[in-house]
Amino acid sequence: MNNLNSIIIEGNLVRDPQFHFTPKGTPVCIFSIASNRFYKQDTGVVQEVSFFDVETFSKLAEGCYNLGHKGRGVKVVGRIKQDRWTDAESKPHSRIWIVAEHVEFRPEFKRDVSAQETDVSETMAAEAAETSAVEELASVTF
Repeated sequence: MNNLNSIIIEGNLVRDPQFHFTPKGTPVCIFSIASNRFYKQDTGVVQEVSFFDVETFSKLAEGCYNLGHKGRGVKVVGRIKQDRWTDAESKPHSRIWIVAEHVEFRPEFKRDVSAQETDVSETMAAEAAETSAVEELASVTF
């Protein structure tokens, strides 16, 4: 019987995704995300940043590689995987990965200087239309 192993995390890509193939030819995409947490402390608000490595396979890997780039917002649903190994000096090592099963990229907004001069309601309507179009494309599940 499998135990529950599930994670949902949101953040931003730290760098552009890396893409390669396994020896059997399966596409693999690896990317890292930074997730921020804010909390109050005596002196004010404190920011805590955590970094996570994410691994995707097959068509999901291809989609993540094509849509992802440094700074892009992302939500990842998947499971945690731990790799363990011993180095040449017999020191044990381990690394925690997130193996993604579903990835959603946040919409991106392209703003130009002329948009600042237009009416605010026109800008908001254009952004809403762009958001709905991007949201249809940004969810990557294969």
